[in-house]
Amino acid sequence: MGVLRPRSTSDLVAGLVFLGLGAAFAIGALGYDLGSLLEMGPGYVPLTLGVVLAALGLATAIKAYVAPDPASGEAPTGPVADAPVPAPVSDAVVSDGPLTDGGPADAEELDTRPLAGIQWRPTVGVFAAVTFFALTIDGLGLLPATFGTGLLAALARPGTRLVRALVISVSLTLASWIIFVVLLQLRLALFGDWLGG
Repeated sequence: MGVLRPRSTSDLVAGLVFLGLGAAFAIGALGYDLGSLLEMGPGYVPLTLGVVLAALGLATAIKAYVAPDPASGEAPTGPVADAPVPAPVSDAVVSDGPLTDGGPADAEELDTRPLAGIQWRPTVGVFAAVTFFALTIDGLGLLPATFGTGLLAALARPGTRLVRALVISVSLTLASWIIFVVLLQLRLALFGDWLGG
């Protein structure tokens, strides 16, 4: 029996990143007072979001082993699919690597670039947004930290214009203020010590 390999490396990497970030947020939130559902403490929302993010990350990582990667063009596995089939000459011409005889060694060479299918801009952008929020929520306060996080997350999508990213950031900031401060009445600093709040 061969080694179990992920069918979608991008899903596996994204799932592990989200799982790690969610676990970090959940563990960090345990150092604060959790309160209850009706009287939430400062650690209640981070703990909930961390658990949800970790669960999504775990589901995405599992999906990497279950669902095939459509971008890779991977054929289904099975007795028929495992039979060696010579690669057509046209496939060898368009491949990025050196031309070979199209034998089974060529299929193994395709697995040497496991990170080639990852979209790096969204991955790095979302990671930077979450890291920015974690590092600046105390110093900048709720409103500036949420605005910066929303801006980084919006710009992580390729093709997003600055005006649209600003609109998303302002909307996210207003929604956070309304939900957490006005409706839930959490005592969160709108502006942190770095801004003289």
